Amino acid sequence: MMLQKADPDMRPILILAAAFGVMLPALPVAAQEAAAAAETTAPDTAAPVLPAISVAEVTTRVITDRVIASGLIAAVEEVQVAPLIEGQPLEALQADVGDMVTEGQVLAVLSKSTLELQKTEGVASLAAARAGIAQGEAQLVEAEAAAAEARRVADRTAKLSEQGSTPQAQADTAAANATSAAARVNVAKEGLESARAQLALAEARLENVELQLSRTEVKAPVSGEIVARNAKIGAIATAAGQPMFVIVRDGALELRADVAESDILRLKPGQPARLRGVGMGEPLAGTVRLVEPTIDATSRLGRARIAVDATGALRVGMYVEAEIIAAEREGRAVPISAIGNGPEGTTILRVKDGLVEQVTVTTGIRDGGMVEVTQGLAPGDLVVAKAGAFVRPGDRINPVLTSGTTN
Repeated sequence: MMLQKADPDMRPILILAAAFGVMLPALPVAAQEAAAAAETTAPDTAAPVLPAISVAEVTTRVITDRVIASGLIAAVEEVQVAPLIEGQPLEALQADVGDMVTEGQVLAVLSKSTLELQKTEGVASLAAARAGIAQGEAQLVEAEAAAAEARRVADRTAKLSEQGSTPQAQADTAAANATSAAARVNVAKEGLESARAQLALAEARLENVELQLSRTEVKAPVSGEIVARNAKIGAIATAAGQPMFVIVRDGALELRADVAESDILRLKPGQPARLRGVGMGEPLAGTVRLVEPTIDATSRLGRARIAVDATGALRVGMYVEAEIIAAEREGRAVPISAIGNGPEGTTILRVKDGLVEQVTVTTGIRDGGMVEVTQGLAPGDLVVAKAGAFVRPGDRINPVLTSGTTN
């Protein structure tokens, strides 16, 4: 019997009939063959489709622990220059704000007129004291000579009185004269000591005047840069008011950076830092010099002092941001979005042979969008890139490696 060719319009019906097991009577042979082919292909089209989930690879890279802080530039040490003498008017200024000065350099000059008069008076007093000493010494010599002569007369008169050659009254007078002469010697000695004391006082007064004269030149106590000047010509010098000059010792500046309370314990002296401010083309290098041991009770901020290597681009009072390198090492890293938290602690969904499993991990340094995993994963492991994805442990997925996850 001749096989009839199946009508093209009947093919969909025949396929559906074959899929649902419906027997159509008296079907042509071609239609029966088509139905058999449909039965063999139906199981393949019914296979489950796995969801495509983005995964990231655990990589080994250099991870940097950065602490971001900001604050104002200030001097490492400010030295205030005040006049060392009072009451003298300012005659001349020899330095101004911005000048670099050396230790001992003259910054200002005070009037010397009054002090020079005092010096003249002191010189005269000194000469008078020296003359008084000379006079006292002469009086002492004279008194000692008179006392010696009076003692000899008293001794001779006493002997003659004992022999009966001289009246007793004369002997008593001679003894009284000797005693009086000895008293005048003591007075002369005291006068000489007083004259010497006057000399010492005159010398001290003259030295004081000379010292004040030397201090009429206001000198820089240290080398550095002048950042403030309050001295004005004609003003009366006094240490009770504002300092005449303010000097930054050696021109050394530092950043007094405010640091979050949670970050302050990660900082220590010697850590490197990079400083950026308005108008800076390149960041400046710095080093943590000091971490202050207190936390502000109001702002809950700590403070780190960062010494700046090159201060040419900085000014006192400038606002600067700092990136402090608290730690840097090579370690295993994953995107921070892959980290989840739950009752089990910190977890990550790891993908192995298409099967999702939950792994408890220990994290370390966070560096931008990456986080260090110190325990729980090995380099090359695949993890679900987003911990909030609709994936649970035990699910099978189609892992799709995200770009930018490898070095």
